[in-house]
Amino acid sequence: MSVKFIGYIGFNNGSETQSAVRSRALDKDYVEAAAKAQEKGGFDRVLIPFGSNSPESQIVAAHAAAITSTLGFLVAHRPGFTQPTVAARQLATLDQLSGGRVAVHIITGGADAEMARDGDTRSVKAERYARTDEYLTILRQEWTAAQPFDHQGKFYDVKQAFSAVKPDNLPVFFGGSSPEAIDVAGRHADVYALWGETLESVQDSVRQVRRSAARYGRNPGFSLSLRPVIADTEEAAWKRAAEIEEQVRENRTAAGLPLTDHRPANAGSLRLLETASANRQDKRLWTGVAALTGAAGNSTGLVGTPEQVADAMLDYVDIGIDHFLIRGFDPLADSILYGRELLPIVRRKVAERTQADLALAG
Repeated sequence: MSVKFIGYIGFNNGSETQSAVRSRALDKDYVEAAAKAQEKGGFDRVLIPFGSNSPESQIVAAHAAAITSTLGFLVAHRPGFTQPTVAARQLATLDQLSGGRVAVHIITGGADAEMARDGDTRSVKAERYARTDEYLTILRQEWTAAQPFDHQGKFYDVKQAFSAVKPDNLPVFFGGSSPEAIDVAGRHADVYALWGETLESVQDSVRQVRRSAARYGRNPGFSLSLRPVIADTEEAAWKRAAEIEEQVRENRTAAGLPLTDHRPANAGSLRLLETASANRQDKRLWTGVAALTGAAGNSTGLVGTPEQVADAMLDYVDIGIDHFLIRGFDPLADSILYGRELLPIVRRKVAERTQADLALAG
């Protein structure tokens, strides 16, 4: 049994609770500090996000890779805007230059307005997932083919494609909660990514994806995204969670953003918003920010002391989670705190369980 930790490098130190120190879309000093801090803190990888109005994730990953030596990078990538053969070579080149430290997180879609900014004004959800399926088929073939190949499909027509550069081992992460997404995940995902929901909901998703993957003879891993809030005492941790929630409320009100009546466009946010109908779930799952923001992405947390949060994380390990993507509301400071206080405890507890299992088996 092993657990991998994925951190997060935003393009500046802004979050739902705080404005960036400098009014820059891309803060080079922050990117470098975040990469070095999370490498030092023992994170296995960091997610580099994608947005239609954001800096380019692969270029940011390349810069962060150049100033680190062991940290891996999970590069968010949206199919449909680059030819799959081109994307395959770009990612394989980045993987080679970084010494095999790259994985890709496939983001099929988003809100229609987000897609339209990059010129996709016609596709619908089912069509986007069909396109992603074909895209990933070509991507994998470009990475593995020993000879030039042809592909003729609904979305792509490729003649004599071949890449001289191959990745060492480039895992594909994939998210999406709709039936179409789960089918594509079963076919292609090395790791299926979930947002932080209740144990019951996460277990249901794990089962669905495993059934889908079994049809293709595959056995993916599972990643859970969370925003841990930790402190020396449980009372202090919940106090900080309440302060975070209030700051999010104030910031959204000042910006004229809604606090209620959210109608997310994607199935994952709809599921998460249903979870957020109660502020606290299970032992430690806190959904206050998800309720205020319309479950916009990774917005739920586990709250408590480091020991308590670690125990709650192991409950997810018991139902199949083997990766945790964690980030805080004070991005750099929280990543340092997690590396010092949380990651070592989770790893120790996982190792103790492994030893106990081996003793029983022996």
